[in-house]
Amino acid sequence: MLPYLTQARAPLTREVSVINEFGETDTVSIPAERALTVYVDKRELVTLMTLGAHPELLVLGFLRNQRLVASVDEVESITVDWEVGAAAVKTRQGISDIEARTAKRVVTTGCGQGSVFGDLMAEVDNIELPAATLLQSELYGIVNAIRVQETTYKSSGSVHGCALFQGAEMRVFIEDVGRHNALDTIAGWMWMQPGEPMTGADKVFYTTGRLTSEMVIKSAQMGVPIVVSRSGITQMGLDVAQRLGLCAIGRATNKRFLCYNGVERLALQPELARSSAV
Repeated sequence: MLPYLTQARAPLTREVSVINEFGETDTVSIPAERALTVYVDKRELVTLMTLGAHPELLVLGFLRNQRLVASVDEVESITVDWEVGAAAVKTRQGISDIEARTAKRVVTTGCGQGSVFGDLMAEVDNIELPAATLLQSELYGIVNAIRVQETTYKSSGSVHGCALFQGAEMRVFIEDVGRHNALDTIAGWMWMQPGEPMTGADKVFYTTGRLTSEMVIKSAQMGVPIVVSRSGITQMGLDVAQRLGLCAIGRATNKRFLCYNGVERLALQPELARSSAV
């Protein structure tokens, strides 16, 4: 049974007055970052900085990627109230040993200062990623889909975008002040799809931000074997990708990209890149 979620979407941007290089007054849009404190069964857990586009999915995905809940069925409801900046999570049976499981907090490299509970690497070696292949033509389709996507970034900047693809088809696109928030929201979205639980076996995760260890681990926890970034990868992100056998592709713009790991999952079609060379 899927949990009850409120639909407490908040305005994504606000207009402010600025002075430009000519000394002229102008009006521009900026992202409307806000704090959301998460309570689980009336126990304060963490405060997330977010745009507030899909706060309930963000909280659900956060609980999933922190391994605090193993199934969407464990959550009865998530209620968000922006007047007090709080998200109240009610579970069906409680979370066992929640104090011990959240005692160790790691502040990550994520924009907006992300955090994770416990050991980042604790379960990496227990993750088995499914076989998957991405055509180079599909990779180009992903990059183009992101290029034409209408985004908050285009109107106001200062946010990260993440998306989940099936081949070159975009299934969902999420923006937030931190790429880790956008990824968590996608994880929550996957859990809330009707029917059988959505798997990541035939999916590709895309982010505008760099591929850190946190991003690679969370993608793998979602069962997604291929990740693509407009940016690059960190050393620890690469180390984790190599341990997992995950395909990590970075610097993906136009027809260019770098495959840092898992090239066996990428069906190369170099003639497509050569045909666009000037």
